[in-house]
Amino acid sequence: MLEVENIININCESFGKTAIGRGIYSANLGACKTRQDCRYIGCQLQSIISASLESPDSPENQIGVLTLFFDTPQESFEHVSSTVRAFTNLLGAIVEHNRSNSETKRIDLIAERQSIANEIHDSLAQTLVYTRMRTSLLLESLRAGNELMSTKYAHDIDDALEISQKTVRELITDFRCAMDPSGLPRALQTLTEQFCLRNNIALEYINRVACLELPLEYEIQVYHIVQEALANIATHSGATHARLIVDFISGYYVFTVKDNGSGGCTFTPVEGHYGMMIMRERAQRIGGEIKLESSRGFGTHVQLFFPKPGLDWRAVNE
Repeated sequence: MLEVENIININCESFGKTAIGRGIYSANLGACKTRQDCRYIGCQLQSIISASLESPDSPENQIGVLTLFFDTPQESFEHVSSTVRAFTNLLGAIVEHNRSNSETKRIDLIAERQSIANEIHDSLAQTLVYTRMRTSLLLESLRAGNELMSTKYAHDIDDALEISQKTVRELITDFRCAMDPSGLPRALQTLTEQFCLRNNIALEYINRVACLELPLEYEIQVYHIVQEALANIATHSGATHARLIVDFISGYYVFTVKDNGSGGCTFTPVEGHYGMMIMRERAQRIGGEIKLESSRGFGTHVQLFFPKPGLDWRAVNE
């Protein structure tokens, strides 16, 4: 039956098509029925109403067609046009809502996967890179017969593996790294201390904000951005001195990480190295931006700035 209905030609010249409302048409199929050599019940239908389904937000956008078949001929359908239009409006809204939900779920899934990738990069990949660097130094010390430095590098590797194990547990639990319960200032202080212990780079931490209290989501994003900036210094810069500065200027929180290294850092991702790109994405999640200044021989200057939570971004710029 359905297959036969699908092949009924509504534009058949043997019957007239009458408009009974915007996007609603009716027709009698009696004459056309004689041309349909078919014994199925679908061919016994005498009249039809066809109405377009429109998007509620864009009435000019047709998203489907509602077709009603009747087993008796009808002289006029004008008395039901308002009912048909109300019904098609409802169906159109339902179809559009389902499409919107599917698109939202798809976007949420992509965002969730991106978030997981970011957390793995920020929480695990950096530690693995550090471990690899320490392994190279350990091998050199062993070849040189330097027992003291070999022992030190071995302990560094052991500490890194312990951190990695803890990180994997956290990722498995909820894909979120633990934030210091004392808040962001203490978390940045601990990060600074760990950086100095791991690297032969002097890091100066300056907090000029007396009361640095941010929503948890902001704290997590800021922490990971600063962590990535410091990881880039330790891995790529060749610096001997770096500074982490926290400030609040003209309605903006400003986090600055700069070093006296070789410079030349860019936002352009290199295969396998997406740290700077992820930093930008994290900044955008809290309505912020990343500013990067890096010149060969003059070090790198990374600055995160975002408006005070609850303060409209556009209002600050007016």
